[in-house]
Amino acid sequence: MAMRRRIALLGWGVLLGGCAGKQAPPVQHYALGMSRAEYRDYSGSKASPCDAEPRWFSDELTAVNGLLARFIKETAQAQDPASPDQPQQLALLEEGLRTLPPVLKVHEGNLRALQTCGFRRSGAFPDLAQRGAALVKEAQGLMAQGPQIQAAVALQAARKQWREEAPAREEKARGTWCSKDPQVGQPDLYFARQSPDGRTEWLFCDGHRVEKLADGEPTLVSPENLSRKDRRRVQPQKYLDAARAYPTEEMDREPGSATPPAAAAAEEVH
Repeated sequence: MAMRRRIALLGWGVLLGGCAGKQAPPVQHYALGMSRAEYRDYSGSKASPCDAEPRWFSDELTAVNGLLARFIKETAQAQDPASPDQPQQLALLEEGLRTLPPVLKVHEGNLRALQTCGFRRSGAFPDLAQRGAALVKEAQGLMAQGPQIQAAVALQAARKQWREEAPAREEKARGTWCSKDPQVGQPDLYFARQSPDGRTEWLFCDGHRVEKLADGEPTLVSPENLSRKDRRRVQPQKYLDAARAYPTEEMDREPGSATPPAAAAAEEVH
């Protein structure tokens, strides 16, 4: 009798040990923006989703698929400065770059493990697997492009600030390099600007400027209402020479635009 009881207890121990070995990993909770999802990391816990309750596993895959779809949709305008939703979408993208990669890795592993399960062709699993694989690939691509998108948005902001602050920079340079009563005919150059369209301007304290269009020759432009007497004081070549001597690296130009080689800039105002 005692022997029979020991055998029975041993049998229960083996059975319980087998169940414990197939115990599902704990549920993990993830939030991204306004989206929420619960999932389990089967590969990380050395468990198999094939031993899980299929309905629960289906719900988990559905939840993560939905979160990824919303993330992709709600970051589509992150790089568009014309979109009123750009700030929120950019913030969501930045949050995803920080927190989403581990979830993507787990989801990809769970989808891969699904293909070994006997129930993989039943219910919603075929659609979940196909949609999940596509979403994972698209989200991974978005993760790879994320830093470039952030850099592009930062450059957009810098260029906007450059345009807005252009008058203040010009006025500051005038106050720094020009006298209170500049003399007409004195080619005192205080500011040079290269516009995104390729137009270059060299500004002089007496109101003159040398202007060069992208593919044109530099020309001297005199201020309006210049008297005949003052016009006789102006020697155009001196202004052109001053523009030619201005250091190209000190030109005011849009952030991200290339600095022209010094030799090329010198040729422009010969």
